[in-house]
Amino acid sequence: MTFDPDLADRMEAALVARGAMPARRRMFGGIALMVNGHMSYGTSNEEMHVRVGPERYAEALTRPGARIMDMTGKVMTGWVTIDGPSDLDEDELGGWAGLALDFNRTLAPK
Repeated sequence: MTFDPDLADRMEAALVARGAMPARRRMFGGIALMVNGHMSYGTSNEEMHVRVGPERYAEALTRPGARIMDMTGKVMTGWVTIDGPSDLDEDELGGWAGLALDFNRTLAPK
């Protein structure tokens, strides 16, 4: 798998703009952005993956381009995949980063 390094940079900037200090980790053939030790946001292939948590999962799936995340043949509830994320503008990326951080802040730091 490959990932778009420019998209990874933009995703990281969206998290930083919202006060997070993400760490990059190679994972699933792409890049995962870790916040407080938890995966929050990532990219691989032509997709973006966002951890929104169980409470916002159904809502997140109604957003344009969002679909169920299924990387291993098993639905990953609480995560969504966004197709074509390179086309998202900074406000749209920021909206996804905000959802990821809202859930991340409910978790104890690792």
